[in-house]
Amino acid sequence: MGVPATTPPASRPGAGGPGRLKPLGSVVVVIGVVAVALAVAAYVMPKAAPGGGDPAAVAPAPAEIAPAEPAAVQDVTRTIVYSLFGAAGARNLTYVGADSGLEQQAEVTTPWSVTVTRTAPASEAEFASLAAQSAAAGALTCRITVDGSVVSEKSVAREGAQLSCTA
Repeated sequence: MGVPATTPPASRPGAGGPGRLKPLGSVVVVIGVVAVALAVAAYVMPKAAPGGGDPAAVAPAPAEIAPAEPAAVQDVTRTIVYSLFGAAGARNLTYVGADSGLEQQAEVTTPWSVTVTRTAPASEAEFASLAAQSAAAGALTCRITVDGSVVSEKSVAREGAQLSCTA
């Protein structure tokens, strides 16, 4: 007969520790941000395709195509400010960074903000997203400002509540 298997002692929820899984909330926040990014891409991509995503659209015959000057692409620089306000800080923070990739921080104290500058063709839609989880009871507010105008703001008021602002 072998030695009976032992179960490691339980720890308080969210305590984490070496070899322990992160709270489920961080996974949900990341999945939510990715889902929003995919939804925006699915909306924008058909409109960027020739024919605007309409399968019935047919290109004109070669004789009908007139030589045209290539259109100059105008680049626009946008300043995006992500902000969190609240008394107790936040955890599992995720936002879209300067290179349009996701940036993450495990914990932040509030007030917190970061400024991101992006340059892209004027015809491209700008996607901004900030998601976080309240670290304790009390209000937590997220805000996204693009070129000085508030484009998204939301609040939650209970510990562990998740919130996200997207624009």
